[in-house]
Amino acid sequence: MLPPRPSGLPPSLFLASSDTRASIGNHDPGMNSDQNRESPAESANSRDTWPVIDAATQVKLENQKAEDGYYEQSVTHRPASANKVSLLDIAREQVDIISEKMYLLPNEYLEELKGRLRGMLEGNGGPQQRDELLFLQRLVQTRSDLTAKTLIKAHRVQLEILVAINSGIQFFLHHSMNLSQTALIEVFVYKRCRNIACQSQLPAEDCHCEICTNRKGFCSLCMCVICNKFDFEVNTCRWIGCDSCAHWTHTDCAIRDKQIGTGPSSVNGLGSAEMQFRCRACNRTSELFGWVKDVFQQCAPTWNGESLIRELTVVSKIFRLSENTRGRQLFWKSEELIEKLKGGVAETIACRIILTFLQELEMDSSRSSEAGNNGRMIPPQEACNRIAAVVQEAVQTMGVVADEKMRMLKKARQALETCDHELEEKAKEVSELKLERQRKRLQIDELESIARLKEAEADMFQLKADEARREADRLQRIALAKSGKSEEDYASSYLKQRLSEAEAEKQFLFEKIKLQDQSSRSSQGNDIGDTSQELYSKIQEILKSV
Repeated sequence: MLPPRPSGLPPSLFLASSDTRASIGNHDPGMNSDQNRESPAESANSRDTWPVIDAATQVKLENQKAEDGYYEQSVTHRPASANKVSLLDIAREQVDIISEKMYLLPNEYLEELKGRLRGMLEGNGGPQQRDELLFLQRLVQTRSDLTAKTLIKAHRVQLEILVAINSGIQFFLHHSMNLSQTALIEVFVYKRCRNIACQSQLPAEDCHCEICTNRKGFCSLCMCVICNKFDFEVNTCRWIGCDSCAHWTHTDCAIRDKQIGTGPSSVNGLGSAEMQFRCRACNRTSELFGWVKDVFQQCAPTWNGESLIRELTVVSKIFRLSENTRGRQLFWKSEELIEKLKGGVAETIACRIILTFLQELEMDSSRSSEAGNNGRMIPPQEACNRIAAVVQEAVQTMGVVADEKMRMLKKARQALETCDHELEEKAKEVSELKLERQRKRLQIDELESIARLKEAEADMFQLKADEARREADRLQRIALAKSGKSEEDYASSYLKQRLSEAEAEKQFLFEKIKLQDQSSRSSQGNDIGDTSQELYSKIQEILKSV
């Protein structure tokens, strides 16, 4: 049984470092991926996502401290104003000071800052950008104040930039990255795996071996013991798992580091040499023929033609130096199938051929072992040794299974605790959203009540305005009516007065005529003065009566 390895890696996960970039295509993570590989000497099965400063570069940078001013100017790209920060400021200034400044900056500027660092991590700018990134990494990795206690005060974007600089992984700058502040801090201080698809607590599975203890940020679940790199290959012969300690190694790294070679067979006991893998973590060996057979039986039906060619190429590399018959036959068969696949043979046919061939080799090996045992008398001591070896192998297998079950149980508990923690965080976020929603609803209700009050006031003022308008119209009509009546009364009184005067004048004339008639009848000489006086008196009375 192959040791467990993290699976279900998310597709389209893009990670990059200062010198390499890795991209997961849109393929099923449970299947063999189709990424191109380089030569074994370059450890092409891995993607370096944690760049470290090698000794030569370190000495060069230490001897060129006078050029730090140049790197500072080139890293910032443009001088930062008093109210803005640069990548250089984030890498060298105190966390709390930069955090306060970044809280005052607009989101557009922060995204521009992250985009600038993404461009440096992609390495499209050539050696100059690599030197700038190495300079920033040297600043960050040599600071003693960047601890979990101080990073809690950091701004979210500030923490993402620091983690991206330290790890060389640009996914920490991606907008879809949803790690919590605590998880980012744990990645920075080497308490959590930097592999986004793994995210195990370190040391993984509470392993206390020398490698897991001494290597900062090393994860035994997803990283190579030799090159300290990880990728997203699963269900493949390009990774070899140790049957004893469950650590993983790139096949190319093991070949280059001479961890794959011939050794005495522990299966048939005949002393024939077979290809074995020696784990650097526990220094124990694992047989490779059975491992290759298991991988092909479980995974080969899901591979396409290109993947099958690459897997056969890996098998050919492993068994190229094999000394026993079974290994040499597998090497020749692999070379033959590679040529057939390149010539146009369907991958289903090639897959069926290699699986049948592996079964035949296994059966031949069993028959050879039985024939060897029946052809000679086994000494009692050798028989006891074989029985002890079988018992020891069974005990080791049971121990491995028990350890595997315990690791799976611990991982399940950790996953449950993580889910509970995330559930609590989500519950807090939901409660905060509910409170915010209630506040907004109260504000809306208050605004609606104010609007209704203003609308009522407007209706009231409109009603009063209408009433005032009607009252003004009424008063205007009354004024007009009174004005017309006063004019009529004046005209009537004036006409009456004029009529009275005319009547008085008429009466006066009438009396005057009457008097004249009387005076004409009387003698002209009798009492003329008394008559005039009497006439004057009557006229006075008439005027008074008017």
